[in-house]
Amino acid sequence: MLFDMSELPADVTYKILTATVTPRPIAWITTQSPDGIRNAAPFSFFNVMGHEPPTVAIGLLRHPQRGFKDTAQNIVSTGEFVVNLVPSAMADAMNVTCIDAPPATDELLLAGLNTVPSLRVAPPRIADSPVGFECRSIATVLTGPLQSVVIGQVLCAHIAEAFVIDASRGHIDTPALDLIGRMHGSGWYARSTDLFQPTRP
Repeated sequence: MLFDMSELPADVTYKILTATVTPRPIAWITTQSPDGIRNAAPFSFFNVMGHEPPTVAIGLLRHPQRGFKDTAQNIVSTGEFVVNLVPSAMADAMNVTCIDAPPATDELLLAGLNTVPSLRVAPPRIADSPVGFECRSIATVLTGPLQSVVIGQVLCAHIAEAFVIDASRGHIDTPALDLIGRMHGSGWYARSTDLFQPTRP
């Protein structure tokens, strides 16, 4: 069946995209406002975009009446953010930070999350996340009246030592990270436990 995306209402195009592009990795983003107020929120319009330099892209959606939420405003204002990845054991805490809280709410406190200082950017890292990427925005592309894409350069990566197999070669025990991904519909997530490895031609 053909879906002409230019003719469909926005809620339908959203459902088609999020029901088919799965699983999507989750960027659990921590930011800090110019006034020092911390913020945390998960984003599944996210992926790595290259490695020379290492870059990630985040899709930021704007509410028709309220505009960008705190995370997006902080990234645009300061150019700094941390992408924390989400292990299965932290799914409930991540879900708490999805809350549509009033501005200036510290979702890190709300979810009972411990943080550690970052080295190159102001926003903190989530202490128990096994992977944290400190990022600086290098471009913001307006892709529509209600959405933007932020491209961030990864300045440094923090990976829990328990998951590092060979640091000099960049070998990580990916299955042991037990990261979750965003699936379809209302609130569905996936664990990456069913893997296969075909022989590359």
